[in-house]
Amino acid sequence: MSTSPRRASARPFSRTVRGLGAAAGALSLATGTMMVSPASPAAATTTAASTAGTVVPGTQLTPRQQLVARRGLRVVRIAASKAGTPYRYGATGPGSFDCSGFTRWVYAHVGRSLPHSSAAQAGRVRHISARSARPGDLVFFSHGGHVYHVAIYAGHHQIWHAPFPGTRVRKERIWTSGVFYGRLR
Repeated sequence: MSTSPRRASARPFSRTVRGLGAAAGALSLATGTMMVSPASPAAATTTAASTAGTVVPGTQLTPRQQLVARRGLRVVRIAASKAGTPYRYGATGPGSFDCSGFTRWVYAHVGRSLPHSSAAQAGRVRHISARSARPGDLVFFSHGGHVYHVAIYAGHHQIWHAPFPGTRVRKERIWTSGVFYGRLR
């Protein structure tokens, strides 16, 4: 069984399972690869650096870090599944979304509750540094101390979001430095 990292496919999320089931497989995402050692399924070993922080190859992840990574990958996969869904102010899905309705809907599908406003969601998270941000975390856009938009971090300085009227849910690069990151407690 080869344990070398695989290049992410054109799909926003790919999951490869080899041999001994999901615990012994590799979770691949455009941001890096988390390999789980077949000899010790509980101890994940990173084999590639994440984009939002320095992870030393071979570093052991704690069970909590493994849970956060798995949940984050699932959040990104669910967000990507709604690509192309139209924006509509006040909408909470599944046929249309506004920005906070989109993040709320996605997180509800991983068993987490969020309020329906970007500012209220900002108050429900633990603020983290950009360097600590991982796929599945929330990205808040602010100006003058006011939060005006929320999105789901996809890695590589990109987000999944419902941008504004006349657009559809899409993945795109973060366009401003006026952002901060948050992770649900």
